[in-house]
Amino acid sequence: MIDAAELRTRTRALLEAHPPATTDRADFLKARFDAGLAWVHYPEGLGGLGAPRSLQAVVDAELEAAGAPDNDPRRIGIGLGMAAPTVLGFGTDEQKRRFLRPLWTGEEVWCQLFSEPGAGSDLAALGTRAVRDDETGDWVVNGQKVWTSSAHTARWAILIARTDPDLPKHRGITYFVCDMTDPGVEVRPLRQITGEAEFNEVFLTDVRIPDAHRLGEIGDGWKVAQTTLMNERVSIGGMRIPREGGMIGPVAKAWRDRPDLRTHDLHQRLLKLWVDAEVARITGERLRQQLVAGQPGPEGSGMKLGFARLNQEISGLEVELLGEEGLSYDDWTMRRPELVDFVGREAGYRYLRSKGNSIEGGTSEVLLNIVAERVLGLPAEPRTDKDVAWKDLAR
Repeated sequence: MIDAAELRTRTRALLEAHPPATTDRADFLKARFDAGLAWVHYPEGLGGLGAPRSLQAVVDAELEAAGAPDNDPRRIGIGLGMAAPTVLGFGTDEQKRRFLRPLWTGEEVWCQLFSEPGAGSDLAALGTRAVRDDETGDWVVNGQKVWTSSAHTARWAILIARTDPDLPKHRGITYFVCDMTDPGVEVRPLRQITGEAEFNEVFLTDVRIPDAHRLGEIGDGWKVAQTTLMNERVSIGGMRIPREGGMIGPVAKAWRDRPDLRTHDLHQRLLKLWVDAEVARITGERLRQQLVAGQPGPEGSGMKLGFARLNQEISGLEVELLGEEGLSYDDWTMRRPELVDFVGREAGYRYLRSKGNSIEGGTSEVLLNIVAERVLGLPAEPRTDKDVAWKDLAR
């Protein structure tokens, strides 16, 4: 079993062989992956060493102290937080070797083709079709996806499509890796309330996906997608942040810097939200410790649910605290950013952008059901479509 001392030795050897000050950033990241110091808990040869997940912090601390570059995780969060664990869990050896290294180094950006105009909260109702070409073995995909972050910069996408409409909606779905450079893939921007278009809608017209890019068995796509969705909620709601990190930081700073804005009522509300933010931060740390022992469970849904509520309440308080200043907005220019920066913009942006937190990554209403049924063990809501073939459902 590799311990912390061994990881420090390996990390220092990496730094000695590839000094960050004189090594090209991309070359350093590739060398780090090949040394097994990207995800230490992943298998050897796939960016890891089979070490305990908790020891990743040892490597990260050594590299940060040496001024080593990171892989810009916010820009490639979908690949790191959703695609990578799914490929690791369900991919073939060839798929793991092909996709994981450029995913981790950031050479290839990933996006997620799940939601559709008629299948958002009820994702299993998706209608994008994938039909097998008997001559070539390829899958021909037609349909539309929506709310796709990073589609305008992505090289690859994780995609679920219906392969058997004669089965109930949670069955007959298959999971694929889609090449976003295919001529049948059209990406259109979706302009948001912030003025930006970080989201996109994606149209798929006769997109050919080789069977070698299928993850999991035919018809097992919903099972594979659960791994993606659970990891997605953990990555959104369980991010590691310092005390007063995230949305609470700018509000606390404004309170300290601007005593002229203070009122008793705002003080009481800020204290409550500060405590809530700290509870969420510590709970997220506990969740990450639980991940050391296995795969994420439905607890991630609870974290993501709290993340959305907190962001919206904190940003609302910030705008109210700043008064007229909180109503200003820096730039309505139509842009297609590569990442979301909550704390790098002004209060007006945080207020508007946080409205999407209760929709993206699973709506709060759906997550409440998941927490009720899978965490609290409450009876499931009655379902009339459980055993009805997808093609016979009312749409």
